[in-house]
Amino acid sequence: EHSSRAPSVRSLAESGHHLAEPRAMEMYNGHGALLGHHAGGFDDIDLPSAVKYLIASDPNLQVLGAAYLQHKCYSDSSAKKQARSLQAMPKLVKLFNSPNQEVQRHATGAMRNLIYDNAENKLALVEENGIYELMRTLREPDDELRKNVTGILWNLSSSDNLKDRLARDTLEQLTDLVLVPLSGLGGSGVIQQNPSEAEIFYNSTGFLRNLSSASQQTRQKMRECHGLVDSMIHYVNSSLEVGKSEDKSVENAVCVLRNLSYRLYDEMPPSSLQRLEGHRRNAGGTVTGELVGCFSPQSKKAREHYLNADIVTFTEVSKDPKGMEWLWNPQIVGIYNRLLQRCELNKHTTEAASGALQNITAGDRRWAGVLSRLALEQERILNPVLDRVRTADHHQLRSLTGLIRNLSRHARNKDEMSTKVVSHLIEKLPGSVGDKAPPADVIVNIIAVLNNLVVESPMAARDIVYFDGLRKLFFIKKRRDSSDNEKSSRAAASLLGNMWQYTKLHRDFKMKGYRKEDFLSL
Repeated sequence: EHSSRAPSVRSLAESGHHLAEPRAMEMYNGHGALLGHHAGGFDDIDLPSAVKYLIASDPNLQVLGAAYLQHKCYSDSSAKKQARSLQAMPKLVKLFNSPNQEVQRHATGAMRNLIYDNAENKLALVEENGIYELMRTLREPDDELRKNVTGILWNLSSSDNLKDRLARDTLEQLTDLVLVPLSGLGGSGVIQQNPSEAEIFYNSTGFLRNLSSASQQTRQKMRECHGLVDSMIHYVNSSLEVGKSEDKSVENAVCVLRNLSYRLYDEMPPSSLQRLEGHRRNAGGTVTGELVGCFSPQSKKAREHYLNADIVTFTEVSKDPKGMEWLWNPQIVGIYNRLLQRCELNKHTTEAASGALQNITAGDRRWAGVLSRLALEQERILNPVLDRVRTADHHQLRSLTGLIRNLSRHARNKDEMSTKVVSHLIEKLPGSVGDKAPPADVIVNIIAVLNNLVVESPMAARDIVYFDGLRKLFFIKKRRDSSDNEKSSRAAASLLGNMWQYTKLHRDFKMKGYRKEDFLSL
């Protein structure tokens, strides 16, 4: 008996993939010069008097107080603590919507520095009704102000305990005021951002990226927020069209899409899932009973039968996706594929694209199989993915091998897939103590791919032997000195057990010095 195929896997950007908070701002005027007229005037002022100035009736004094706070709290954590104890937070929040634009700019600039890397100040801002006041300020047609507000939101979003509240109180307005207009989704359809708008959009997508790695509740809220997913897709698509795939906001947007695809089939509306599942749960997923008598699952006729089943399903899915429908629409596979092919330098973007593909091809659902086969057969995604595997770092390897694992499970033609992937994957496995080895979960993914292929393809087994895979698999099987290595050892043992089923290869095994007990012992 061949043992069952390894399950497929999902991918969520871990908290470690959180964006760092954007660096606090030293005081600059709109033209990139350090503000001189204040810096000189700070000699005769201290924190208590600066905080007092915030409630003065003269806007010039309010500006001076806020500017001093911004300067003092740029990199001094004790000043941030002292400012909080002097009640600077509620006083600054009141100035966010001052009738004086300079006061607004300096109050939000000071707040941005006060909360940078300071959890207590973030909480204090939120408790002073700060989110509501920030969203009011965001309506002002002033780019400097909007840069500060979106920078504050991004900084707040790095605190896990605030994410759900931020999502509840900001998403709809942020989408309407920033994401839709600046992504090019509203109006002309073309991205037209001046440098300040580019920064506002970047801050906003950084904020979304942090929120999207929060709870299921927040993911749901983001998927359902009108215009949010559409603006991410439109921005990525438009950037690809004009050759800007390396753009940092593209990176943020693809990370958002990746996280919103996490557990997608478990969390999507039941009515949508029902449509994707179709009438027969296992159409295309496994060989159905009616086929077994007529032709083998690898035959041309069987493949045509499956293809027709998939085409019928395509008509069930909206041709013109809206909102969260984009996340599972066949067109998104093409977008991720183009990112993998065109994004040369930004590894975070390609890692997020492969992670998103990993999510939508994960699990036993019919649709995961449909999108896997679309990726393999129409998008021809294996070559770009394998190109990435060659030069990938450990983070990228996790999502790339997770994706290949899912594809190998759903692939119709295991022989064809084997000839493409076996040599590349074996190359990544360690074969002796000094070898540079990828993380254990990558090794387990690679062995799972080989196992998925071996249980249906004699060519996979033959190629493992030919590309020196046996030596590496026996090394991994014997290495059990940690719980991680124990996992990869068990996976290797299972694969080797399946390899032994191919009696035609027994002579090759013996020539390499391996006996039946080596393959079948645990």
